[in-house]
Amino acid sequence: MSDRFDCDNCKESLYGRKYIQAEDNPYCIPCYDSLFTNTCDECKELIGHDSRELFYEDRHYHEHCFRCFRCDRSLADEPFTSQEDDLLCNDCYCNEFSSKCVACEKTVMPGTRKLEYGGSTWHESCFICHSCKQPIGSKAFIPDKEDHYCVPCYENKFAPRCTRCKQTLAKGGVTYRDEPWHKECFVCTGCKVQLAGQHFTSKEDSPYCLKCFGNLYAKKCEACSKPITGFGGGKYISFEERQWHQTCFTCSRCAASLVGKGFFPENDEILCRDCNSDL
Repeated sequence: MSDRFDCDNCKESLYGRKYIQAEDNPYCIPCYDSLFTNTCDECKELIGHDSRELFYEDRHYHEHCFRCFRCDRSLADEPFTSQEDDLLCNDCYCNEFSSKCVACEKTVMPGTRKLEYGGSTWHESCFICHSCKQPIGSKAFIPDKEDHYCVPCYENKFAPRCTRCKQTLAKGGVTYRDEPWHKECFVCTGCKVQLAGQHFTSKEDSPYCLKCFGNLYAKKCEACSKPITGFGGGKYISFEERQWHQTCFTCSRCAASLVGKGFFPENDEILCRDCNSDL
């Protein structure tokens, strides 16, 4: 009489039948499936021994049940994401939860480099200067309405240019006759000294320091031969195309001040009443 060869669970003979060895014991196929296989989390049926089983976070699935919750695409060989226990393929997850690039209107895939500004999102390669069309990346930029510019392009396009050297004024500078100048470019037409922060005047739209203007254009005092500029509240006396500083307007003989007094011209001299009476 031959030895018995039975299923360890139901005790039915396994002679002539398929069986599976588990935990050192033989089991008929129905008993093996009921004792050792997992239940599909999707369809709630047993995942038979002859089925391909997939699992994710302690959940088990038939291969044909492991699908995207939105589009029903099989996830067996696809990358996927879990969102509140729902399995989503990458396309569905991105369409529903990822940002869209405002430039190309395509989804910004998770893990890709992106830029965010003002509540909008761009692919790194899509965030470009409106002028030169080069990617801005992590460099500084300047927004202008709906456009964005790299700093060099913005300065070339919008920044004021110095009237003298024609280069852009990044900051500071002075304004003369409604025109911008670099401080170092705004100089006296005569001696080239910088005029920013000091008194100056102009002749035919050209700026001059007070010294150069006096030497070049001011009338000369009849007495001391120095320029009469009138700047700084200085007063002067004018008589017959001759001019004097107020302090220089004195009698040619006795040097008494003639300001506010009568005087008498005598050839190139001017005399007070007393000196004139002595003639």
